[in-house]
Amino acid sequence: MHDAVGFVTSGVVARVDPALAAAWLADIEHDDRVGRPGTGPLAVGALPFDPQRPGELIVPRRIVGCDADGRGWVTELGPVGVVAPSVPAEPPNAFTVLEHMSRAEWRTAVLAALDAISRGELEKIVLARRVDVEANRPFDVGTVLRSLLAEQPSCYVYAVDGIVGASPELLVRREGRRIESRPMAGTAVAVDDAALHELRASAKDAREHRPVVDAIVEALEPMCDRLLVGAEPDIARFASVAHLVTPVRGTLRDDAPDAFAIARALHPTPAVGGTPRAAALAAIQRLEPCGRDRYAGPVGWVDARGDGEWVVALRGAAIDGSRAALHAGAGIVAGSDPDGEWRETEAKLEPMMRALIPRQSGVERRVNAARR
Repeated sequence: MHDAVGFVTSGVVARVDPALAAAWLADIEHDDRVGRPGTGPLAVGALPFDPQRPGELIVPRRIVGCDADGRGWVTELGPVGVVAPSVPAEPPNAFTVLEHMSRAEWRTAVLAALDAISRGELEKIVLARRVDVEANRPFDVGTVLRSLLAEQPSCYVYAVDGIVGASPELLVRREGRRIESRPMAGTAVAVDDAALHELRASAKDAREHRPVVDAIVEALEPMCDRLLVGAEPDIARFASVAHLVTPVRGTLRDDAPDAFAIARALHPTPAVGGTPRAAALAAIQRLEPCGRDRYAGPVGWVDARGDGEWVVALRGAAIDGSRAALHAGAGIVAGSDPDGEWRETEAKLEPMMRALIPRQSGVERRVNAARR
């Protein structure tokens, strides 16, 4: 859901191989009188960060959508049924926050990354840390979503197969032959005028941002007849942070792949991995104590026409009953400061923490010594 545009789903018709999803959907006999991106049968999902790990997409039984013009639709696969409203359980009111990486351990990891950069092994690496929130009762995903929709109106709010969040970053949107990506990197942890001016002028943040744009353009150019790239980064402001963003828009070739295949070709960008890609991913494996699972992977949908929208699974949590696993990362380049990067991860964790933990709740904090 973004700017009141999107859809909600219920039920499961099938779980399918992501690479086969668009063809699988095209074989479903259906009557789509609306004929817009996102109408008719869809496949939705959140995929692992590691592109070598298998993933799956869900074909929902029921889809209720709304477009930018305020038009709505309902798609039913199979017999039309009545969806019974769920009865909300008593919400949790006591929480334990478990840090999987201490501040000292974070500093050690960042300094190791900076050493690799100084030796020329890396240009950029994105390091992430994990925080778990354990509650005294199960989380209600609907309550979490309503909080994110209210407090993160400029983000892409998502919830699929246990992962919930509000991502600022559009990986790719395909509508017919039109394509758009909004690569982001470079962060201000405040959104006042002084912080935004500093972000725009920062050479360090420019070093974080440029490789992301270059990687997106390099991947998209062979698929496009025309590609337009912003000459200078814009600034995208959110509730607690601001980012440099460069819009990339184009016209796809007639034989271009479907939206999921394009997302897979782009992922992982240097915004969540690093550059060079292979060296950065290997260093992430060495330096991060916890696996990422679906954090920073593609999350989105594809339809039978190959249209779709995929964002990067950021500012979210994997919710399993009364436990939520959150991640936040920061791009490390020459000139990065471990303490500044820690503050950046704290700012990125804040929106999801607020959605999970109501104000004035009891919270215990401790460092979890468990390691992968």
